[in-house]
Parts: sequence; C-alpha cells; structure tokens
Amino acid sequence: MTSAVLLGFILGLQHATDPDHLVAVATIATREERLLGGLRVGLLWGVGHTVTLAIAGTVVVAIGRNVPVRVATGLELLVAALLVVLGVSRLLDAARGILAVAPERRVGDHTHGRGASGVLHTHHGAPHVHPSPALLAAWRDEARSTGLRALVVGAVHGLAGTAAVALLVLATLPSPGAAAVYLAIFGLGTIVGMTALTGVMAYPIVRLARVRIMRHAMAVASGVAAIAFGFWYAARLV
Repeated sequence: MTSAVLLGFILGLQHATDPDHLVAVATIATREERLLGGLRVGLLWGVGHTVTLAIAGTVVVAIGRNVPVRVATGLELLVAALLVVLGVSRLLDAARGILAVAPERRVGDHTHGRGASGVLHTHHGAPHVHPSPALLAAWRDEARSTGLRALVVGAVHGLAGTAAVALLVLATLPSPGAAAVYLAIFGLGTIVGMTALTGVMAYPIVRLARVRIMRHAMAVASGVAAIAFGFWYAARLV
C-alpha cells in the first residue's frame, strides 16, 4: 500500500504534464495578469480533476468493472470539444480586447478625470489613477469566471481520465478503500504538479501581459492552439 501511494503521487505529478491538460490550463491562464491568479488556475483545475477522478474511479473499482470503451471514447471527445470551445472563447476575448479602447486612453476621455478605468488624482505633482469601483467589480467577476472555468475544465478532464487510471487501480488494488486512498494521492500529485507548472507558465505570461499588443498576441495564439489541438485530439479518437 505504501509503494502504491508513493507511485500514485509520482504518477499524479506526471499526469499533470499531459498535453491536453497543459493546453487547457494555458488557454485559461493567459486570461490572468497576476502570478497568483495563474497559480489559482492550476490549483482549481487540479481540484476539479481530483474530485471527479476520485469519485468516478472509486465507483468503477467498487463495481469491479472497466469503463466501457464507448463511454471512455465519448468522454475523451468531450475533452476535445471543450478545448475547441475554450479556444473560440479566447479568440472572442482577443477580438473584444483589440477593438476596445486602451484603458490608459479612457481616463482622459471623460470629464473631471473620471472614467471607466478609474479616477485621476494628482498628489505632490504626481498624477496617478485609482481604480473605480466598477473596474474593481469587473476584476472580481472575471476572477470568479476564470476560477469556475478552470474548475469545470479540470472536472471534465478528471472524468475522461477515469478509464485509464481506474484500470491501473483495478489491477493492483481491488479494495474500494485502498483505491480511494490511491486516487486521492494521485489527485494530490496532479494538483501539486499542475499548480507548479501553471506557476512556471504564469510568470512570463504576467510579464508579457503588461504590454497590450503582447496580451492580445497571447490570447490569439492560445486560442488558435486550443482549437487546433482539440480537433487533432478528436481526430485521433475517431
């Protein structure tokens, strides 16, 4: 059991590096402009993945049957479709961002120095902008939306991975209790691995996102990559 737990954690770390996982998380992480936001994307993706994988995997082990091939293929196709949807959504975001007026230009377009981005103040001869309540609320809404997106995408990936992982558990740990422990440790490894990988990705993303043209370029690139990978992923299944 100890060996199985250690193996589960190591395999969970490795599982986080699966290409479909990285593409999905990278597409979501490019929405973030802060390092902590990027780390949160990886963490929530890992949590969603672990919850569904642990529940579904334990059920499969408990009934002692493998996941039917058609069901496993259908779940994998769902992952492919989700990647395409993420890519299209990212491209739409990019289009809206490119067509929108830059925030630094918006401040001067309103009377009394008040704009959608914030309120212009001058203290000791140094002008600066305080974010408006509307902008702060928009940031919070975007953070919640991005977090929910990461959680849902991770949950779908967890369901799709149930077949392969449960098959491994069935061959080594026939007890449902032991299987639940293994899957939980496997999930913990996945959470740690994905959070670390997202942090590595998030650092350059945050630095580049400070430049408006690079922010849009990353949005377009991640959207196109997600769509292309989604279609390729589906094509290899059918």
